[in-house]
Amino acid sequence: MKRFTITTRLLVAAAVAIAAASSLAQVATAGPAAPDVPTEIQVPDGNKPFLVGHAVGVQIWTCRAIGDGHAWDFVAPRANLYDSRGKLLVTHFAGPTWQAKDGSYVKGAVRDRVTVDPTAIPWLLLSVTEASPLDDGRLSATTFIQRLATTGGLAPTAATCGAGTVGTTAEVPYTADYVFWKAHG
Repeated sequence: MKRFTITTRLLVAAAVAIAAASSLAQVATAGPAAPDVPTEIQVPDGNKPFLVGHAVGVQIWTCRAIGDGHAWDFVAPRANLYDSRGKLLVTHFAGPTWQAKDGSYVKGAVRDRVTVDPTAIPWLLLSVTEASPLDDGRLSATTFIQRLATTGGLAPTAATCGAGTVGTTAEVPYTADYVFWKAHG
C-alpha cells in the first residue's frame, strides 16, 4: 500500500510540474498585451503584438514654398527604439522604415491617425508595405505597426517659415511607443 501511495504522489507531482511548465511556456510566448487605443487605429483581428519599442528621436521638417505661401513640410523621422531595459531594438528612419539589429526591416504606410494630444504628433496605424527577405529576421513577419503615447514632434510654428527661411530644416524632438504586430492563427 505504501508503494502505491508514493507512486501516486510522484504521479501527482509530475502532473503539477508539467502543468506549471506548460503555463510558463504559454506566458513566455504570449508576447505583449494589445494596447487600448481609439477605434480608428485598432489592428484588425487575426494579428497579435510581438514587440514594443520606446522611441527617442526627432521628426525632421523643412520650410518650403508652397503655392503663393510657405509651410513646414514633413521630411522623415529619425529615432532609436529601446526595450524596457534600455537595450536598442530597432532604428527608425525615412520610408517610414524600421530596421532591427539583425538587418531585417519593414516599411509602412499610414492607414489611419488620431490626435490624442494636440501638443504632439498623432497616434498612427501603419500597414506593412514591404518586408525584408530575411525569413527569420526579427521584423520579417510584421503586418502592422502602431505609433502611440507620443510627445513632441510637431512642426515648428508657421510664423517661422517664410521667404527668408525656405530650405531651412528643423529637427523636433519626440518620443513614442511603437507596437509591432504579426498574423496569428
